[in-house]
Amino acid sequence: MSTPITVQYTINAPSEKVWKALTDKNEMKSWYFDIQDFVLETGKEFNFYEPGGENKYHHHAQILEIIPNEKLKHTWSYPDSSALKTIVTWELLPEDGQTLVKLTHEDIENFKDLGEGFSRENFVKGWNTILGQSLKEYLEK
Repeated sequence: MSTPITVQYTINAPSEKVWKALTDKNEMKSWYFDIQDFVLETGKEFNFYEPGGENKYHHHAQILEIIPNEKLKHTWSYPDSSALKTIVTWELLPEDGQTLVKLTHEDIENFKDLGEGFSRENFVKGWNTILGQSLKEYLEK
């Protein structure tokens, strides 16, 4: 059993605004990824590539759980590289008009054989950039 990656930041925005940024594909492309087939519905699958147009890493996900304004849980995988999946959970905790955004990425060891680009350190760095810079700056501007 490995330790999940946990990254959390307090964002100076109400949870409803954070939720919209997290679940509206038009907002997502401003700070996260351009996910054209994203539909906020349990069981729906979505696909995306890293920004920059290289389309090197095909990301595939399936929504597992939705609690509006509180929680979004989905799988995270790279079907071109491995059949194994991981789980990403976004939790929003309101705090005096601000929102603590907590991201947990479980089963990351499933990607350990895929090469350096899939290392735990890379995911920690990536999630810190996505939450601590991209999402925070997008919502606090």
